[in-house]
Amino acid sequence: MQLDDYSDNGSKKYKLVPRITISDNTSEVFCVKFSPDGKFIAAGCGDGAIRVFNSQNGALAYNLQGGSNVALPTTAIRFRPVTVTTRTKNVFIASNAAGAVQHWHMTSGKCLHSLEDEGNQVYAMDYNSEGSKFVTAGKDTAIRVYDEATKSLLLTMKGGSGYSIKSAPGHSNRIFSCKVLADEENLILSGGWDNTVQLWDIRIGYAVRSIFGPHICGDSLDIVGKEVLTGSWRPDKQLELWDFESGNKVADIPWSASPSASSPSCMLYAAQFSKEGQAQFIAAGGSGANEAKVFDHSRGNAVVGTVTGLARGVFALDFAPDCAKIAIAGGDASIRILDIVNRE
Repeated sequence: MQLDDYSDNGSKKYKLVPRITISDNTSEVFCVKFSPDGKFIAAGCGDGAIRVFNSQNGALAYNLQGGSNVALPTTAIRFRPVTVTTRTKNVFIASNAAGAVQHWHMTSGKCLHSLEDEGNQVYAMDYNSEGSKFVTAGKDTAIRVYDEATKSLLLTMKGGSGYSIKSAPGHSNRIFSCKVLADEENLILSGGWDNTVQLWDIRIGYAVRSIFGPHICGDSLDIVGKEVLTGSWRPDKQLELWDFESGNKVADIPWSASPSASSPSCMLYAAQFSKEGQAQFIAAGGSGANEAKVFDHSRGNAVVGTVTGLARGVFALDFAPDCAKIAIAGGDASIRILDIVNRE
């Protein structure tokens, strides 16, 4: 791994400092998530393994599910939000390419519940901010909403309001990312292979609006306030910002200040806003160039740092809740945790 901090032409205020590299995973890492307190990081691997590491020293804390050469990949992990109504802490959901969604209690290592969507492959999940509902999406192009307490299916949404330019047809291909809006929990954003982002309304039961263009192939869709972030698996215009209300593109964030025809482009699998609620930072990573970048969104998207020189692509990343750290993982079976440090 190499780290470029762009001190001359990038962010003057922040830089990335490597903290830990966790290299003892059994297979490529498809998803990583910090726990709500930031003390742990959960990882899902291509051989189905689910493991939890200490985010301070990288030590394996909990080995919840071993990997197997016949198992299908663990595709997504989401920790249940900690709220005043949460009875049990340290719970997360994990999905796999067999269509299963499992509730795990991290500290006891127990699988609390498992549901299976037969014939489907689940690639994306999210909780509402209260932790009372969770959403799944995947191969069959449907959005499913479940009750967290009973684990019962509340609603399946597929299709939309029509096919005109002002309508939303729903998805026509696999969904790889979905997000429940924090300030309007009846609304869900999703993106996938069909070059659209769809907005779904639980109250109506179908897609009501579309953004056309982003080619989403991983967990590369996010929203903070009225700003939507998309990361596309393509060689140019990979990282884009959109206005939620109008669906219009606000900006392209250039991946390279001086792109070279002889250098491979970075096609994005992962993109995320930082979690402090103000979208101070943006992180993204992918394959081709096999690298990840952190941008200072509050200062004109100046580059904070680039993690490069990787043997395989970046498949997943996650900001810590306090935005002081970021985890980057992917095809080389390693998880790299870096500090975001104030230069001042």
